[in-house]
Amino acid sequence: MTAIEQYLIDTYRASQHGDPLPPPPGRDDVAVLRAARTYEQFRAVLDGRAAHHPWRAAVRRLLTRPRPC
Repeated sequence: MTAIEQYLIDTYRASQHGDPLPPPPGRDDVAVLRAARTYEQFRAVLDGRAAHHPWRAAVRRLLTRPRPC
């Protein structure tokens, strides 16, 4: 069963019981990703590391790693 099918079943059940409708799938995905990024930056500060943007650090790792001969 896909997430959309489950959402439609949950919406139907909620409407039959008078409960509030569930959030649609994927609605909070961006908020979850932002929270994870913020948490990782927070952990970096507590560990004494620089809390740069994670994409910047990933690109730097790719560009500075030694290349095979």
